[in-house]
Amino acid sequence: MPEISQDNSFQTVITTFEMTPGTCQDLLEALTDAYEQFITKQPGFIAAGLHVNDAQTRIANYSQWQRREDFQAMLRTDEMRARNRKIAELCKSFEPVMYDVSRSFG
Repeated sequence: MPEISQDNSFQTVITTFEMTPGTCQDLLEALTDAYEQFITKQPGFIAAGLHVNDAQTRIANYSQWQRREDFQAMLRTDEMRARNRKIAELCKSFEPVMYDVSRSFG
């Protein structure tokens, strides 16, 4: 389970996906499969969560990695490149952005 804290040194990646309601379930299944079969087994992976908006037009993915290089190495693998091509076909756009936790509450 992701832990949001400004005291950790993890790399946070938030990826947003934009799609139509008709492809939301297919995209969610592709992302779930990518995590279950591949991403969670990569060096440096800590945790992730997938979030779907009520209109089923956006998915937000929150993931944590030990280091930014771990996330970048995962993206460069042949398997993830092939998966990302399939994911790109299911959505209008997606964009992973790396963040550092600046403040946390709760």
